[in-house]
Parts: sequence; structure tokens; C-alpha cells
Amino acid sequence: MTATEGAVTSMYEAITKGIRVRVKPEFLEEESAPADSRYVWAYTIDIINEGSETVQLKTRHWRITDASGRTEEVRGPGVVGETPVLEPGESFQYTSGCPLTTPSGIMVGSYQMTTEAGGRIDVAIPAFSLDSPHGRRSLN
Repeated sequence: MTATEGAVTSMYEAITKGIRVRVKPEFLEEESAPADSRYVWAYTIDIINEGSETVQLKTRHWRITDASGRTEEVRGPGVVGETPVLEPGESFQYTSGCPLTTPSGIMVGSYQMTTEAGGRIDVAIPAFSLDSPHGRRSLN
């Protein structure tokens, strides 16, 4: 998968209790079909444990909103079929995707993690914009 040539890609980042989450979305022109209202993005996420405790990612929760204001919530175990354990200083990277019927949207979410001591942490996934070159730009 490659991003649209010349497309501007942004990096989004949030830190919760020593867990850094970085997101880089990319519009996938070759998988999209604007004439059929199909717009597809890949997003790569880095989860970095900058804290002092070992954590395990257990579940994820996403809220995906398209340009028409339609919102879908997605919950499930792990990410891409894995529930990674991250010791202090370790990181985990994965890439997933999101199709929409509109040329833009936004995603935001959280990971639910556990510590070795049995504690729970809700780790913020920063809101990130899904923008294609097919939508009209507007400033909010």
C-alpha cells in the first residue's frame, strides 16, 4: 500500500501515564473509488511504553465519524489479532485501515491496558483526521 503522491501526512500523538501513542494516517488512492463513494485510509500506530511498569494491551475502542456526521463505534480484543505486552522502553507498531463513504472523517479511541500488578489503564488514542484529496477543504 502506498499513500497518494504529494499527499500531506500528519503525525498525531498522545501520552497517557507513560504510554505514548503515535498515529500516522495515509489516504490510499489505489484502494479508493470516489465514483462509488469509497475512500480508504491506512493508519500506522506506534505504542511506546515510556513508563516504569510492564503493560499489556487487552482491548481497543474506536469512534469513527465521517464527513456527514455518521458515527460508528468499534470495540474488540487486542489490535490486529494481538495483545502485546510492553515492558518499559519497548514499543509495538501495527498498521490497519478504515474505509468511509465520504472523502473525509475523523477517528479517536482508546486502548484498555493492564499492569503486572493488576491495575487498569485507559490509554488515549489521539483524534486524527482522515483527509482525501477528493473533499472540499473547510476551516473549522
